[in-house]
Amino acid sequence: MQKKQGLSEITGFDEITPTAAISAERHGGRAKCLQRLIRLDMPVPRTLALDFDAVHALSAGDMPDLDAMLALFGPDPLVSVRPSSQDPDWGGPGAILNIGMNDALHARLAASHGEPAANALYLRFIQSFAVHVARLDADEFETVAIPTAEALQRALAAYEAETDERFPQDPKRQLGEVLRSMARAWEGTTARLLREAKGAPADAGLGLVVQKMALGVGNGLSGSGVIQFVDGSTGQREIRGRYMCQAQGRDALTAKEDEGAILYLAADARGRSIEQVLPGVWDDLMRYGDLARRRLREEMQIEFAVENERLFILDAVRVPRNSRANLRIAVALAKDGIISEDEAVLRVPPRSLPELLHSQVDPEGAREVIARGIPASPGGATGKIVFSSRAAQAMAAQDEPSILVRRETTPEDIRGMHAARAVLTERGGVTSHAAVIARGLGLPCVVGVSDMALDLRAGTMTLPNGRVLREGDVITIDGTRGHAISGAAPMLAPALGENFSTLLAWADAARDIGVRANADTPEDARKARMFEAEGIGLARTEHMFFAEDRLLAMREMIFADDAEDRRSILDRILPMQRADFIELFSIMHDRPVTIRLFDLPLHEFLPQGREGLRELAEALDLPLSDVTRRAEALSEFNPMLGMRGVRLGLTVPEIYDMQARAIFEALVDVAQSGGAVVPEIMIPLVSARREVEIVKARIDAVAAAVRVERGAAFDYRLGVMVETPRAALRAGEIAPYTAFLSFGTNDLTQMTYGLSRDDAGRFMSQYVNQGVYDEDPFHVLDPDGVGELLTIGAERGRAANPGVTLSVCGEHGGNPESIAFCRAAGFDYVSCSPFRVPVARLAAAHLAIAERGAERPPRMY
Repeated sequence: MQKKQGLSEITGFDEITPTAAISAERHGGRAKCLQRLIRLDMPVPRTLALDFDAVHALSAGDMPDLDAMLALFGPDPLVSVRPSSQDPDWGGPGAILNIGMNDALHARLAASHGEPAANALYLRFIQSFAVHVARLDADEFETVAIPTAEALQRALAAYEAETDERFPQDPKRQLGEVLRSMARAWEGTTARLLREAKGAPADAGLGLVVQKMALGVGNGLSGSGVIQFVDGSTGQREIRGRYMCQAQGRDALTAKEDEGAILYLAADARGRSIEQVLPGVWDDLMRYGDLARRRLREEMQIEFAVENERLFILDAVRVPRNSRANLRIAVALAKDGIISEDEAVLRVPPRSLPELLHSQVDPEGAREVIARGIPASPGGATGKIVFSSRAAQAMAAQDEPSILVRRETTPEDIRGMHAARAVLTERGGVTSHAAVIARGLGLPCVVGVSDMALDLRAGTMTLPNGRVLREGDVITIDGTRGHAISGAAPMLAPALGENFSTLLAWADAARDIGVRANADTPEDARKARMFEAEGIGLARTEHMFFAEDRLLAMREMIFADDAEDRRSILDRILPMQRADFIELFSIMHDRPVTIRLFDLPLHEFLPQGREGLRELAEALDLPLSDVTRRAEALSEFNPMLGMRGVRLGLTVPEIYDMQARAIFEALVDVAQSGGAVVPEIMIPLVSARREVEIVKARIDAVAAAVRVERGAAFDYRLGVMVETPRAALRAGEIAPYTAFLSFGTNDLTQMTYGLSRDDAGRFMSQYVNQGVYDEDPFHVLDPDGVGELLTIGAERGRAANPGVTLSVCGEHGGNPESIAFCRAAGFDYVSCSPFRVPVARLAAAHLAIAERGAERPPRMY
């Protein structure tokens, strides 16, 4: 039996009806959303949809059946064409209205709607067609304030002068050229690169919707407007939008207060409103807005037109919003029972949280504004000026904050934007590449600082007053106000409110992998508690020794002649180290704290340069020659692979003895105050089982001594930091002696690749651009090489010790893609810097919910 052909197979398009086979995956999000509006009985004008294949064919010159298409719109077709990509964030060519306008229709509309209205419709189409379809100079077709007959004739004459032909009069030709132009614009290189920068696949398709025009011009209060029911900046419920008489599309949003007849939406003492003068239209808008929220399960911005007091719903898009508003909206929808808590969690991207977490420039603090631009992405950040993405990556590899300053950014700058703390550009607007990408990354961004001059070759930035800044100078970016500020401006802590806490509580209920924080200082520990980390997964103790009150003692210990002298000097450091741990344990209270024993090579504690060594010689009362000789003896060709970590613990065991005693004595003191901490002691840089045996024996001996001396019982857990490939491969031998294996993926990545992360930023972007690596392995965990070592270590460790705890404590622990790998590999928790903890919590919840099969929220236009 011969298969019956559908309408789209015959004509190349589908009419959008309640039962038509329209899908976002084939026709795009706008087409699907319009079908939903039609199913809700909203007054949507007749609409057709071209699917991705049809539009792709258009770009190659294969036209749909234009005669059949236009026949559906009557004898005088007047239509618009809008893009419909699968994800609205991917963009698309701009809408074109009033297709079908020609001399004959202009004459008929002049008689029925008045000449000014007919002129306005025709002029708008000529301008759009000339600029966006014929690709003529926009300056020749500037918008006029009053659409007179003379202005219309000038536009027609300009078109004929530029093209050597009359403006096309055939609606079929007009529509065909508009469709082909929009299809080819989507296929262009620039458009492809821009949408790929937003996360679209290279072969992402575009659909197009063709809709009968609701004119918005004519008698009385005819016009167009946009209405939404939340504030896109705060997420609070309130009616926002504008309406403009004798207008089309979104004209009201860009019109000035004194341009045309602007009406308020809700009743307003300042002037006329839709609610007052068109109460029937107002009631319908309220009803449709509530219906869209409940049935589409989203806060929608509705575009509408009124023609002779008759309401038409032209389109609805997801309300544009920042990260703070998106969070509030998702929580409100869940609390109102419109979506589930799991879906609310899924609606907040983990990468959007940094905008809520990062500091803001104190508006009341002193500031020296050195440049002003467009506030493109909110938040504040301080850093050193860099003029290239490569420099930003190099700075990030050294843990130095940077501000990326560019004329304008391109997709090639995305890696540098990932590495920078903020972005400042000479050119651009709120929808420029820098602005869009910065908002997606949660980076403060100021664009369009047109009065600064950049000399990239000289590495300088000249300000309006003639002041010259150079690479490395410190500035602050206030992305909320659009200011660049000299030096480090005072900051305000992030504003994390009830909605933030509520959403993350829902995320915690959904996730199935733990999240801890890396915390080296009490302040870090307090942030970890603030962000609800389940404990500290990595406390780097060597950072505690750089405090001024103990650095000299460390240097004395380095120059001690024998073990007894070293021990006596370390006894002076012991009370200070114990106080560190008491504060750390007290802050974390009953949550686990993983303490990494001393890791740095000793030469890091010595001054650099002859003058510094001379001052040290004076402080230690030693000959300069002795100090210099000792410093030279401690120097290493490759300190990262030298005498550090457990190697130092075996050769200078007094250091680990002192640290273990400080931990246990602090534990006893905190327990006497009601604390219930079980410390986890981690041995760094292990590569052999025997290293663990030796260190474990000494730590057990110290624990036994403290128990006897203090008459107290306590528990602790001993584990290993797996950061050498050999430790991962021999995890089966090591695991029986440990309670946990914590994979330090920063060093493990360096050793696996034979690559220094301090130097990788100089060339990593070239490697990624050429496809050598899919991603910077220091940014996203390498699932193949490094990931295989993690998998081998986890499997062999668990086989030898089924109760061993597995974790990742490198910065990869805060990366959503890396968390996905760790979760799939059966790790118990990840640990990352405090500000990445909420991101990790939310990312882990997304993974768990997706695995359970929860439906992802639909992407509304």
